[in-house]
Amino acid sequence: MASITKLYTPEVLGLATALAGFRLDDALVLRGDARSASCGSTLTAGILLDGAGMITRIGLAAQACAIGQAAAAVMAQAAIGKSLADFVAAEAAIARWLTEEGVMPDWPQLAIIAPAKDFPARHGAILLGWRSVLAAFALA
Repeated sequence: MASITKLYTPEVLGLATALAGFRLDDALVLRGDARSASCGSTLTAGILLDGAGMITRIGLAAQACAIGQAAAAVMAQAAIGKSLADFVAAEAAIARWLTEEGVMPDWPQLAIIAPAKDFPARHGAILLGWRSVLAAFALA
């Protein structure tokens, strides 16, 4: 069994607090929600897009565990300039990586939360950021 101390590292906790840098405000009119069925964590993402459909700004509001918050911060820190296609591919790759053996998807800083892969109850929380952004893109 994986150790809980392996899960809540100083890096993970630092990322969880970094989420405060992505404030959700009224200007972010494209909003999507996601909920983890396994733990009940929730995340709302608000995005602004440019004319080409790329994210120019992102804000988040989380009611999630430290892993969910850290994963959302990882997602948000690399979201600017990404498109719907980027998020579709990333969400699918991360979901596949969490449930199968294989290479970690190419998303900056994802390695920091990689130990959470050993905790299936946290998988839904890890995906909250990508899924809430996909829900926001659906309103564009």
